[in-house]
Amino acid sequence: MVPFRKMHGLGNDFVVLDARRADLPITPRRAAAIADRRFGVGCDQFIVLEPGLDGADVFMRIRNPDGSEAGACGNATRCIASLVAAESGRDRVVVRTIAGDLPVERLPGGLWRADMGPARLGWRDVPLAREVDTLHLPIGRDGVADPAACSMGNPHVTFFVPDLGAVPVTALGPVFEHDALLPERANIGFAQVLSPDHIRLEVWERSAGRTLACGSAACAAIVNAARRGLTGRRAAVALPGGTLQMEWRADGHVLMTGPVATAFTGMLDLGAYPA
Repeated sequence: MVPFRKMHGLGNDFVVLDARRADLPITPRRAAAIADRRFGVGCDQFIVLEPGLDGADVFMRIRNPDGSEAGACGNATRCIASLVAAESGRDRVVVRTIAGDLPVERLPGGLWRADMGPARLGWRDVPLAREVDTLHLPIGRDGVADPAACSMGNPHVTFFVPDLGAVPVTALGPVFEHDALLPERANIGFAQVLSPDHIRLEVWERSAGRTLACGSAACAAIVNAARRGLTGRRAAVALPGGTLQMEWRADGHVLMTGPVATAFTGMLDLGAYPA
């Protein structure tokens, strides 16, 4: 039996296991089984903590609900930073991922601000299957078209729509996720710009489906909105689970501020799940 935590950022939820002191037999198949909401614990992402080396306080390994590995998860980054900060007593933590190092700092009011690194805007960075202007992708259906794309360590496509409530997110999300232009699939954001500093966003997350929040998609939304001239470089991004404060700095880095929470803790019998 191993201990685990169920954490979330604005309802974007995670199963968190700690392998910093001893290896855990986590395979993609086992991670997917634990992530299953009917037969496992259930989560949007499965997180394993590993030792941090060479300037990082912790390594965060991220798996999607299908067991595939992800490069970034903004809400999980804040959650894991809060755990490590509680252990160390420090207000600043560096979380390492396969996509790079993410500094996170504690702010007043129970908030955490994560530097999610630079937005990557080239077509190979996203990646796309061929050379296309990432500000205007030739993808669309049922009047939802002309999205922008970028990478935040994972691929994102953002559609800007006049009325978010009229968009069939669960119908269009999986279609766009698997578009032939997206060889690694993508997180699909549907954004309505309410003002130059306020965006509403719904996300169809790659392999996870419709989620209450997605931090990296919020990063992509502010970047793509600012690139289009629809907003400034700072905006509140309102998701179904709550609001994140976003800033796309002049140096290209994206800052994300929001809360963290632990829903519950428990013990997990790894042997009860297929290896």
